[in-house]
Amino acid sequence: MKHSLKRGLIGCSLLALGFAGRMFAADAPAPAPPAAQAAPPVAGPPAQTVPDDYIIGPGDSLQIFVWRNPDLSVTVPVRPDGKISSPLVENMVAVGKTPSQLARDMETVLAEYVRTPQVNVIIGGAVSTFSQVKIVGQVRQPQALPYRNGLRVLDIVLASGGLTEFASANKARIVRSVDGKTVETRVRLGDLLNKGALDQNIELKPGDVLIVPQSLF
Repeated sequence: MKHSLKRGLIGCSLLALGFAGRMFAADAPAPAPPAAQAAPPVAGPPAQTVPDDYIIGPGDSLQIFVWRNPDLSVTVPVRPDGKISSPLVENMVAVGKTPSQLARDMETVLAEYVRTPQVNVIIGGAVSTFSQVKIVGQVRQPQALPYRNGLRVLDIVLASGGLTEFASANKARIVRSVDGKTVETRVRLGDLLNKGALDQNIELKPGDVLIVPQSLF
């Protein structure tokens, strides 16, 4: 009898503990969901890149870095007179030079104040038409392209998507400024494209404009 009573009491105790456990679990706050993964950072626009032989012109923005001299590292515009000014380097001609040429010229000046200066010039904003060539008229994508050494007529014709069906190909011309004067050179694009006349694949200069006129017929 005693044993039966003891077993009954133990059973009631276990039932009470189970019920209390369920009540506690129901009242307890639900576990927090795992933290959501942070979204990957959105990449910004790619930095502007220009060829190593890019020719600096008025309106360009230049980032000048002087190694171990952050107080001399600045961003400066190329003024309309073609010059730049930075700490310790005043009124230096930049137009017509490549970034590396300008960096070496700046090192020469800075050597009077800084021991073995090392300068790096980066084009932050290339906007000068001096360092571009243009193709306009009867081409599929008229545009301005960055100049690079060795750039030729066929290069920019292909970059523009080719000629339209209305192009007067053999009456194309290159307009170039020489010593302040405008000089025009006829280009027989039709012979270049259809007959392989490589003598018409003329090398271009900074500032050149290739004009492809419309046929009258």
